[in-house]
Amino acid sequence: MVTPSSRSTRLARVVVATATAVALLAVSSPALAANGTIGVRETVCAESLFVRTEPLGAWMGTLYAGQTFQVKGPRSGGYIYGFAYGHVNRNGWVQDGWFC
Repeated sequence: MVTPSSRSTRLARVVVATATAVALLAVSSPALAANGTIGVRETVCAESLFVRTEPLGAWMGTLYAGQTFQVKGPRSGGYIYGFAYGHVNRNGWVQDGWFC
């Protein structure tokens, strides 16, 4: 026999499981991306990554997924300095944490 309290317990479990599944699906996956390693030519994992004149500075180009960035350092405020290959083809700053 199913009692009202066991039905409520089952319903609560289903609600919690559903909420957990939705929360896991809603989270983006930055865990696939990593910070740049100084001295390494890194591959961009982000869909697009702005190259700037300085941290939070003027935009001077965009790297796209699969393009590369030679990390030179230093780091500053979540940005890292290096050389953007491809059509940008110059030194600049990118937001750190978007490399494969």
